[in-house]
Amino acid sequence: MINLDNLCRHFEVGTQIVRALDEVDLVIKEKEYVSIMGVSGSGKSTLLNILGLLDTPTSGDYVLSGINTSKMDDDEMAHIRSTKIGFVFQSFHLIPRLTAAENVEMPMVLSGLSLQERKERVENALARVNLTDRSDHRPEQLSGGQRQRVAIARSIVMEPDVLLADEPTGNLDSTSSIEIIKLIEELNHGGLTLVVVTHDHDLGERSDRLIELLDGKIINDKKKFRNTNFNCPICQCGFFRWKFA
Repeated sequence: MINLDNLCRHFEVGTQIVRALDEVDLVIKEKEYVSIMGVSGSGKSTLLNILGLLDTPTSGDYVLSGINTSKMDDDEMAHIRSTKIGFVFQSFHLIPRLTAAENVEMPMVLSGLSLQERKERVENALARVNLTDRSDHRPEQLSGGQRQRVAIARSIVMEPDVLLADEPTGNLDSTSSIEIIKLIEELNHGGLTLVVVTHDHDLGERSDRLIELLDGKIINDKKKFRNTNFNCPICQCGFFRWKFA
């Protein structure tokens, strides 16, 4: 699904070179649920921007679904971005004057899909996030959790291969945060590859794999595995434990 090979992203700051990403090698498999954590300046936002084709690497290769994106021009990246990648941001980024349905529809308008197909996809996307009854409400008429649900519906309406979530619960109260976390995890269980950047350790620990960055390098890559030699005495499921990859 995602393959980064010796990926670097450097910035010039005055006379200095800042190595935001420094020779990163990373493979994320289809349907994986991965969280990326690190202190401010560790490189996690830069990594997410490159994964989302919002930025390009200084060197190295980024292969998404078998397509090497590193040499693409802006139009080619825009096409891949609109068809294969969904985005969920901390600040929702909804258009205030548009209803929930119209906000969800916007990516399809830009892609030139027919009116009938747009209508069907909007209805399906809003149903998946349990907001059918709020389709004609504008963002100001919705709670924070509902706005994030609209943003999630918009992110999946083009049926992407991967969902990138940048601090998806950062602007939400605890109750809404739990609802949003469960929702994006349901999407992952449905087959969507999920990558979450977060400062929230509780959210990071929920993922199947936790990647930690420091100074542009991966310093930890922990995967969760099911120990079949131990059964929970309550539900008899295999117990999950962390291991270092």
